[in-house]
Amino acid sequence: MLLKSLLVLGGVPWVFGKVQYMGVNIAGLEFGCDIDGSCPLSTSKSPMNSDALGQMQHFVNDDDMNIFRLPVSWQFLVNNKFGGTIDSNNFGKYDQLMQACLGLGVFCAIDFHNFARFNDQIIGQSSGAVTDAHFADIWSQLATKYKSNDKVIFGLMNEPHDLDVPTWANSVQAAVTAIRNAGASSQMILLPGTDFASAGKFVSTGSGDALIKVTNPDGTFDSLILDLHKYLDINNSGTHAECTTDNVDDFAIAADFLRQKGRKALVSETGAASTDSCLTDFCAQNKYLNDNSDVFLGYIAWAAGAFPTSYLLSLTPSKQNGKYVNNKLAAECVVAPWANAGPATFVSSAVAVATASPTRSANPSRTEVSISITATNSVTSSGAATSPSSGTKKSLTPSSSTAEASVTGGIFASSRANQIVSGSVTGARTSSSSQASSTGGAGPEMRRFTIGLLAVSLLFAMVL
Repeated sequence: MLLKSLLVLGGVPWVFGKVQYMGVNIAGLEFGCDIDGSCPLSTSKSPMNSDALGQMQHFVNDDDMNIFRLPVSWQFLVNNKFGGTIDSNNFGKYDQLMQACLGLGVFCAIDFHNFARFNDQIIGQSSGAVTDAHFADIWSQLATKYKSNDKVIFGLMNEPHDLDVPTWANSVQAAVTAIRNAGASSQMILLPGTDFASAGKFVSTGSGDALIKVTNPDGTFDSLILDLHKYLDINNSGTHAECTTDNVDDFAIAADFLRQKGRKALVSETGAASTDSCLTDFCAQNKYLNDNSDVFLGYIAWAAGAFPTSYLLSLTPSKQNGKYVNNKLAAECVVAPWANAGPATFVSSAVAVATASPTRSANPSRTEVSISITATNSVTSSGAATSPSSGTKKSLTPSSSTAEASVTGGIFASSRANQIVSGSVTGARTSSSSQASSTGGAGPEMRRFTIGLLAVSLLFAMVL
């Protein structure tokens, strides 16, 4: 893609109408796990035996998916020997799936599917039965194995629930510290809250406030991503055929919190059935996530892999004439909202409205894009703008700055690979006028906006 999900130029954050990551869960090795953290080995099923590689190749090559989540149980990794080292045979089966994923050049998320428990004992809250040290140790072992690959994402735990949130945050901190100290210094780590990581309860349960305090060993928050889940049926369980909500209100609350705190989240599990109500609501939800890509990095839908196509929430593609084909839900509500995501805007105290109109060149290796950008100060219907520093309303005359540019670029790689872009910017012009009271104004924002446009011009000039 020519446009990234978030770009900062001249101090102005730009948000594009598309999340960075879109994919599906490749399930199987966690089959049989219950919410009490029990996961019998007899029911686990390797998705590799259901052509997980072929499925992922289809999703990548035909749908441009760039992330997969690979669930596994704690019991499976240690062959039911709690507190011991990772079992080489069972890990070999999981690593086969991981390497198949990594071989496609996409991001691959480890998912511990244990609900913050091991056999009904809550991590760090079970009178010493399952301690933070146990949790940190298993993650240290895994991080040691994958520390050299920056495409591996560490999903600490699937859907914690019914636990003390501040104490759980301490357990999360122990795992984060262990992963970083094992040498996985830059990979994303997903931090889930209680109530099954529900986006709808992320703020009200205190999960958000507790988890944003988790840090890397050096005190930074780099690559520490909040982990959200949400289903669309009557009780958020993903066990009913009908959808009763599009979750927009719940995700809006989470989005507001993330913006206020300057943090980002990944929706690592969300799913629906292929019914009319779900085709409406699931599509609407995922459009909302794309429209709010400044705080939502992406979504990973549930699920394909070892699930049969008859499974209620199945996204497993079917074989037709020797080729994988998506079902309607996957095509219309997982892939399409991402593929059809809208034009660019930037989030600031000054609001920019930008449109990008791609046109096809006679040369198939070239893409021509005309970009028109208009920036105005954020103004209420009464003509009062909100001051970003105080949150109070100031009486202002809106500043405006308009720029138009024609960008012609040749893209010499697929949308899933690192791209080399050559191009030229012509006809760029800006005009601005501003008037503000001494107590507030958008002048600095407009200056940074102009600097950003100059940075774009310089970037293309350097490429040329």
